[in-house]
Amino acid sequence: MSARDVLFVALGVLTAAAGLLAVSSRQVVHAALWLVTALGALAGCYLVLGAEVVALVQVLVYVGAIVVLVLFALMLTRAPIGRSADLDARWPQRVAAAAAGGAVAALLGTTLVLAVGGRAVAVDEGRAAAEPLARSLFGAWALPFEVLSLLLLAALVSALLLSRERGER
Repeated sequence: MSARDVLFVALGVLTAAAGLLAVSSRQVVHAALWLVTALGALAGCYLVLGAEVVALVQVLVYVGAIVVLVLFALMLTRAPIGRSADLDARWPQRVAAAAAGGAVAALLGTTLVLAVGGRAVAVDEGRAAAEPLARSLFGAWALPFEVLSLLLLAALVSALLLSRERGER
């Protein structure tokens, strides 16, 4: 096992642990911060695999934009930031969510094992070169990205308007 493999496994374990803490935290802000950790560790996995552009996009879009948007939405909507009895799910819901998460993880794991098997996958650093990926992202996919950004902005403004009480309008 090479140092690259050890680093990849360590980042994968960190990603999984932070993801579990993000979904099991009882405080929304803590969950968002664990999500930042999980997404950052996932960007590290991309770096280890030689996909620098994908790691950069992961950090810029998910860590830098989506999570910050979630945090701003929490602050603007005056959502309960600390512990709240309204946000705690009952144990049957927790068991059902854990079963659904375990089933999805088993499905993904089985799919990966069947697809890759015991073969070693060589990292092809040429496939993740910046130029063809940038041409694809900012060529054919530029319009969907812009539409998605407008949708996120509309959702944020709508959440702000819905959170205001009638007297504040």
